[in-house]
Amino acid sequence: MADAVIVVALLLTAASATAAVATRDPARQALVLAVLGLLLGVVFTVLRAPDVGLSQLAVGSALTPLLIMLSVRKVRRRGKEGDK
Repeated sequence: MADAVIVVALLLTAASATAAVATRDPARQALVLAVLGLLLGVVFTVLRAPDVGLSQLAVGSALTPLLIMLSVRKVRRRGKEGDK
């Protein structure tokens, strides 16, 4: 049973990583990276590393996508100001 959970978690992680690479829009890419961080946190928890899983949840699914979204917003705002 535990092996099946690990295989499913790894397959979902691989699929979300592929989706993150294939996505072209930076805003959508940040959302896919948040899902990837969540899935990696699940993988670490299933592999009995809950401390690493919690760190991954905090950094990979919350902080990194937030910083990417704020950066994209600032770049787009500067682009609109430069057009005027």
